[in-house]
Amino acid sequence: MAKLLMIVSSARTIKLADGNDHLTGYRAEEVRKPYEAFTGAGADVVIVTPDGRVPVPDPWGLEPFFHYPQVDEDFMFSVLRRFAYHPDRVRVTFTHFAELNLIALRRVYLALLEAGLEPAAARQAAEAPAHRAWQHNLDFIEVLADDDTVTSRLPAERIRQLRDEVWRDSQDNSQQAAGMLAKLPSMIHPGNLAELTDEQILAFDGVFIPGGHGSMADLPVSAEVGRVLRLAHGAGKPIAALCHGPAALLAAPDVDGEWMFDSYRITAFTDEEEDQTKAGKIGMPWYVEAALKNRGAIFDDGDAAWVSHVVVDRNLITGQNPGSAEAVSGALLKRLRV
Repeated sequence: MAKLLMIVSSARTIKLADGNDHLTGYRAEEVRKPYEAFTGAGADVVIVTPDGRVPVPDPWGLEPFFHYPQVDEDFMFSVLRRFAYHPDRVRVTFTHFAELNLIALRRVYLALLEAGLEPAAARQAAEAPAHRAWQHNLDFIEVLADDDTVTSRLPAERIRQLRDEVWRDSQDNSQQAAGMLAKLPSMIHPGNLAELTDEQILAFDGVFIPGGHGSMADLPVSAEVGRVLRLAHGAGKPIAALCHGPAALLAAPDVDGEWMFDSYRITAFTDEEEDQTKAGKIGMPWYVEAALKNRGAIFDDGDAAWVSHVVVDRNLITGQNPGSAEAVSGALLKRLRV
């Protein structure tokens, strides 16, 4: 059985550009989804924080748009990814998937199939209004309600019901994630990283570091995190970090005068994505992407913001954003050969 060390931030606040401390913590889905993937594959996961304090979820990370049902999210992003290559050059933004109701795309498509449209026609009928909504920052549901091809098959009332159903499911997922993590013994009583000996750290087969803005507050300045990275990296163990989690890599020491991960291809939450977050709009104290570049990383972001993107360079695995959680987990499990 593979044994995996998960290092979770225990930070509770982060100071932003307005000079105030704002509530923060770990990103719930970046802990829950990987934890379930790892344990589901038979791995033994040990959760620790740098100081042994109980971690808390970032309140913003519990918003419903971070907890869409996976099948709906995958369908939406498969469409948005194609739009991102459109000649109009409109980038995928947080607004596109959080505020325009594009998450209802899959359910609208399925409802059109049930209404008698052939698959290709149903896909076109759903995606054409979605493209208009994406291109002009319009509410997808309202665009659908004005589309004769759609409303000839689906009444506007039914379209709004589909929207409400997916949002209710997302809210339920958020509550379930928070409840599951609140009851998880290893989150209620995490280990203290400072109390692990070098021998205990080397007994782990790999390291995983989830994100959340809290990861920017305590992990990059933790000597204990630096010790884990030095030991795991020196032993050739796989190290995976997700979203803001790669901020922890800044704690890695220099070796022979160079940062341990100098010239490694690394991805993380991008400056573009950060500027669209609630904290980013207030003003970040620093940016993970810029800090990694300044330290010597070759930054490798995806083709579009907010879509899944994972980079593997030697024993280092990094994921760009919350949507990369499943892919990062899978890449790490593959290295662990679980």
